[in-house]
Amino acid sequence: MSQIAFLGAIETGLIFALVAFGVFISFRVLDFPDLTVDGSFPLGAAVSATLIVSGVNPWLATLAAILAGGCAGWVTAWMNVRLNILHLLASILTMIALYSVNLRIMGKPNTALLGEDTVLMPFESLGLPYYYTTPLAFGVVVLIVVTLMYLFLTSEIGLGMRAAGANKNMARAQGINTGGMIMLGMAISNGLVALAGAMFAQSQGAADVTMGVGVIVIGLASVIGGEAVLPPKTILLALLGCILGSILYRLAIAAALNADFLGLQAQDLNLITAALVAFAIVLPNAKRSVFKKSGALK
Repeated sequence: MSQIAFLGAIETGLIFALVAFGVFISFRVLDFPDLTVDGSFPLGAAVSATLIVSGVNPWLATLAAILAGGCAGWVTAWMNVRLNILHLLASILTMIALYSVNLRIMGKPNTALLGEDTVLMPFESLGLPYYYTTPLAFGVVVLIVVTLMYLFLTSEIGLGMRAAGANKNMARAQGINTGGMIMLGMAISNGLVALAGAMFAQSQGAADVTMGVGVIVIGLASVIGGEAVLPPKTILLALLGCILGSILYRLAIAAALNADFLGLQAQDLNLITAALVAFAIVLPNAKRSVFKKSGALK
């Protein structure tokens, strides 16, 4: 693997670490299977790209993308909490609706950002090669986000949200508004995913209405893979595991596609993804089995 390919995998891994954070909140904290991710990712890209092309400051455009993603997640949670629609079905309905919403926002299937100012401009002025500046920029963003998430999840509201996801009945008995916590958590989750979409579009130079296909699988692979490598004994370790899992996932993809002896091509990406997710799921059980056998032998 070349240096540029390696740094490119790091860059993409850092972007999708934001998706992993969102998936972590919905799946692990709230126990809410959410497919809205496949729609909120391109939503963030569409909103930011459209505003940037219209002359809006890229930072404000990215903030608008986060808010748009938060609204999408809130709608999914609202349908589940207020309308009693099954969480999985509610997320599918929102995801399907967002396809049309994204087309409405852009007015066309894709929007190019070539030649436009983006949030990467301050880092490009450092004089470093582009394959160093983008991982540096996204590393700073991820560091800020993981710090804010840790502070939030260890705060009183964050503890209430974690309690609502762990045991709704017990949380209600303690006076926690579980419905409100679910809606807040889903808004934060999809806001993070939309942020990832906005960053990805500005990094790649374009936003496309189909760029969200399979994002939920990548997020799950990152979360599960991170937990397999770095057991989430604390909130901080769980968040760091999301980052590590996302980067390792992208490096594994890059290594597999660059391994000529395997004969894999770009169209095999979904096959590689499925294999990696299956491996990440099986790995913890396999490790426990090995430890039990070694203990029995003693």
